[in-house]
Amino acid sequence: MTGGWRRQRALIDFAVANMARRRGRNLGLFLAYTLVVFLISGVVLYGDALRREARALLADAPELVVQRLTAGRHDLIPAGWTETLAGLRGVTAVQGRLWGYHYDPALGANLTLWVPLEDAPLPGQVQIGSALAREKGLGRDDVLSFRDAYGKPFPFAVAGTLERQSELANADLMLVNEKDFRAFFAFPQGMFTDLALSVRNPREVRKVAEKVLERLPAARVISREEMARTYEAAFNWRQGLLLSVLSVLLLAFALLAWDKASGLSAEERREIGILKAVGWETGDVLAMKLWEGGLLSLTAFLAGYILAWLHVFHADAPLFTAVLKGWSVLYPRFALVPEVNVAQLASLAFLTVLPYVAATLVPVWRAATLDPDGVMRE
Repeated sequence: MTGGWRRQRALIDFAVANMARRRGRNLGLFLAYTLVVFLISGVVLYGDALRREARALLADAPELVVQRLTAGRHDLIPAGWTETLAGLRGVTAVQGRLWGYHYDPALGANLTLWVPLEDAPLPGQVQIGSALAREKGLGRDDVLSFRDAYGKPFPFAVAGTLERQSELANADLMLVNEKDFRAFFAFPQGMFTDLALSVRNPREVRKVAEKVLERLPAARVISREEMARTYEAAFNWRQGLLLSVLSVLLLAFALLAWDKASGLSAEERREIGILKAVGWETGDVLAMKLWEGGLLSLTAFLAGYILAWLHVFHADAPLFTAVLKGWSVLYPRFALVPEVNVAQLASLAFLTVLPYVAATLVPVWRAATLDPDGVMRE
């Protein structure tokens, strides 16, 4: 063991013993520090995890979605548009999609009825999202009945529930047959809700979208990237809302750090004077206090970050769910996939650890450069 490391080891031991002598004060600082890191880290971790989940769900979305606008509102699309767009260069497939909303007064929520392009349920059957099944208490072969467009009861036999891991997208989803969909909504034949376009070259998506608008000026074209940006914007806004509320705690923490930097207590100043009198150099005093502040802040940061990690990825973040997932009757339940982001971790540490450590050095440097006799006589 080198002499330099032995010196630092001795300084660490002295710093730990010094912190133990003021355990009440340091415990209060530790708990306040941990709470701030826990809340900020929890919001950041949960927001990033939701954005990753949304990006994963949109990975299989069509490259382009074409909607028809009438008087600025979404309108039904005639089947003839499919033939018009099928001949565009770069388009490999054009498929008409059927989906719509139905308000369930019992739940007080809008349900989404969707006709899948592949593996649709048999007539009279429905596959439902896990959240809907949970709220209704439904299982396989149970009957789910709603009133159709004419006000008559329309029963569906539950053929199964959708996968839990995709519950962010299918919490309120009902997959039905095309025949049942058109009968339930009195949806006219030869009409679709929108069109899904598959593009051969991803780099040509924007060009294909321009061609669609040239042929169909009444259309609105939405790309997969635009849908992803919409999700990003929604989660960013919600995350920013929570961080704005937590800014009060950040301000309180900043005031705590400023108070730490504004000066030392008389007892601490006398202690530094005694250390200088017995032969400690200014650099040794600064190093000891640096270890003291660093150990406290780093320990509190790790404790807060680990608690936030457990809260988000193992407890489903009950403190943040209502805001970041959005207010809804049918809350989706799904397991967020944890991911270690070194840049995110470094940014959080930079914003919380370094300011506090730096704040501890200013008053210590002032006291350590004074005459020991004068300090001890204060």
